[in-house]
Amino acid sequence: MYYPQELVEEVRQKNDIVDVISGYVSLKRQGGNYFGLCPFHSEKSPSFSVSQHKQMYYCFGCHKGGNVISFVMEYENFNFPEALRVLAERVNVSLPEVEYTEEMRQKESRRAKLFEINKEAAKYYFYALRSEQGALGKRYLTDRQLSEETMQRFGLGYSLQYSDGLVRYLKKKGYDDGLIRDSGLAVFHEKYGMSDKFFNRVMFPIQDVNGKVIGFGGRVMGDAKPKYLNSPETEIFDKSRNLYGLNFARTSRKNGIILCEGYMDVIAMHQAGFTQAAASLGTAFTPGQAMLLKRYTQNVYLAYDSDDAGVNAALRAIGILRDAMLSCRIINMQPYKDPDEFIKNLGTEEFEKRIEDAENSFLFEIRMLKRNYKLEDPEEKTRFYTEIAKKLCQFEEEIERENYLSAVAEVHQINPQSLRKLVVSQAAAGVKVRLPEARSGIQNKNTVEDGQKKVQRVLLTWLAEEPGLFAKIEGYITPEDFTDELYQKVAKQLFEDHEAGHDNPAAIMDLFDDQQERNAVAEIFHTPLARIETKEEREQAFRDIILNVKRNSFAYYTAKMGKDVSAVQRVVEAKKALEALERMHFVLD
Repeated sequence: MYYPQELVEEVRQKNDIVDVISGYVSLKRQGGNYFGLCPFHSEKSPSFSVSQHKQMYYCFGCHKGGNVISFVMEYENFNFPEALRVLAERVNVSLPEVEYTEEMRQKESRRAKLFEINKEAAKYYFYALRSEQGALGKRYLTDRQLSEETMQRFGLGYSLQYSDGLVRYLKKKGYDDGLIRDSGLAVFHEKYGMSDKFFNRVMFPIQDVNGKVIGFGGRVMGDAKPKYLNSPETEIFDKSRNLYGLNFARTSRKNGIILCEGYMDVIAMHQAGFTQAAASLGTAFTPGQAMLLKRYTQNVYLAYDSDDAGVNAALRAIGILRDAMLSCRIINMQPYKDPDEFIKNLGTEEFEKRIEDAENSFLFEIRMLKRNYKLEDPEEKTRFYTEIAKKLCQFEEEIERENYLSAVAEVHQINPQSLRKLVVSQAAAGVKVRLPEARSGIQNKNTVEDGQKKVQRVLLTWLAEEPGLFAKIEGYITPEDFTDELYQKVAKQLFEDHEAGHDNPAAIMDLFDDQQERNAVAEIFHTPLARIETKEEREQAFRDIILNVKRNSFAYYTAKMGKDVSAVQRVVEAKKALEALERMHFVLD
């Protein structure tokens, strides 16, 4: 812990978890909790639960959970102090300087130096482009019709033809060989020593969403291979979780983000006024990038190359975006290959029209599918219709499936009734129709789980939701009755907090550093309680839970008597309590 616990608790209590998470996820109240689509995995039906009473969240699908601080850490990829600072600023709480451990200080210092090295490299490349030796790179960019203002905005640079110019520059700045190599900006040869990774290339600094330089892309001047070379992944650069230009695109006031394939496409589009453009980083579009986009928009437009490679890349991206529950439309680039060529030849107004007329991604998929069949052949035509039916099976909602069926039938002149029958026959033949996901993925898990762990979770959840029940179990149930090590630690803190007069399940998360343990704690406090109609049923259910927990405790310590002397006393006490409980009838308010 880097801040006093009292201060952490003040920040957490002033940041209502529903208010904070509502800024990231659309939540709807259902019963006592709020539900929405989980921001940590792709899903169609809400399984992400937020409890205002317990100030905790839990996803029944991917099983991630925690309190308001851990949510910001997970969502924004922050460490604890960073998340706490953001939340403290949100509610105007002043934080003292962080007291780092030696290990944390070294780790943060190393990350800070990696950011510094990348920033210094960006400056080196920037000035090299504007030097006499950088004329080749400058001519390439001006030939691409980029203005000096645009080059400066994106920090474009040039890596000189010398093989160790940057390495020598960084060493003069005081950085050691190991750190320079780990930054991904240099390579080591046993014969020649350290040399620059990039040389004789136009350089594109890659920035994260906060504008920090985390890596580079380089376009070679000449015919050398590879044409484009990117920084390797490092401690601060993960290609699958970043997008080029998103630091600018995320603040654009345009409706949606345009996803391109290359650096030059993004830069040319921004220069033309389309400041909502971003691109993946020399790799295929990833689910991590889709989830990153989801933070800033619900609408994505694909402006991929119009050649076969671009079409195939678009088809892959459509599936990923659909799984992330993002709306996707395709911008028609014909008769040109990419946005850069299109805008240079037809202008910005025509490109704006293409955005307005962008094609629905599913209809695009069907149109591309159609190219594989000779529709004058009845057999091939039937196969085409069958493939359409299979793809229609992917829609989970009947009304959505019906809307797409009608649209496809109209566009491709298919009898809608015949297509509808084909969809039904494909579903009957085993093609899975995607149905809404169950809100609680926990049900299937519970069928194979140890029953006693389940009743212990139920009791802890019940006590967290209704602290008044502590009075009913006093003298009968103690933290030691929770026989799982994690559950016992949670119960001990829950009981102590109640005795001290401040019931606060969310604070218990801070006892655990491991994310998997925090998820498990969140799961404990989000165990679904059975719906009970009458007061008598409620009292009987509570009695059954208490008896089950106590009987399990009695059996557990009885089995340990031969190895644990202290277990003997616990068994004696448990037997007395169990006998008393079996005679009791609980009266609940």
